Amino acid sequence: MLSRTLTVTIDAHDPARLAKFWAGMLGREVVEDADGALLPGDETQVSLRFVPSGAKKMGPNRVHLHLTSASEADQQHAVATALGLGGGHLDVGQLPEEGHIVLADPEGNEFCVIEAGNGFLAGCGLLGELACDGTREVGLFWSEALGWPLVWDQDEETAIQSPHGGTKVAWGGPPVAPKEARNRQRFDLAPADGDQQAEVDRLISLGATRLEVAEDGSVMLADPDGNEFCVRGN
Repeated sequence: MLSRTLTVTIDAHDPARLAKFWAGMLGREVVEDADGALLPGDETQVSLRFVPSGAKKMGPNRVHLHLTSASEADQQHAVATALGLGGGHLDVGQLPEEGHIVLADPEGNEFCVIEAGNGFLAGCGLLGELACDGTREVGLFWSEALGWPLVWDQDEETAIQSPHGGTKVAWGGPPVAPKEARNRQRFDLAPADGDQQAEVDRLISLGATRLEVAEDGSVMLADPDGNEFCVRGN
């Protein structure tokens, strides 16, 4: 079976710089690993891994992070921290009356600092949500794949959360923008018992598609919406 932890792998032109930015935003330490730079999470907060890539960003990412805040002052402090670390404001058509603030990290990856009092993200921790473009089908797939229960399933929108709580993963339902290139942000999974092949077979039985085997032995699959994800070996 898969571990109940989840890592998001993020392509970066400068992994060290991007890891330093997100370490500053999330209050985590950077751990160098064979693939790049890792910000370890735990049972309630997803991990982030930054890996080198020369791929260009093609439109908005299918995944963006939502950070929570405890007060208006806390939200403004997070924004100031982001700007000081090399991030910037981003206009995606948000309305003036909306409480969240849209930003971009130093490589243009979109993220939001959510206003205090947001009920959906209450108790989810600082990295409150991975907000994803995707169908209801893909939300159901990931619920089964990770063993994380559905905590929202209405009007084609879905969300899942670890049984331990923490970061939610949510999909906004249709319409889903066409996929033009490999996603710069991908889910990265590790079998808890080390049986990579059994996990690959199980995920394919749930609706995944096998794509390729990487040089390090990791198996790349695609979920029902065509999003690439990785199952690591030992």
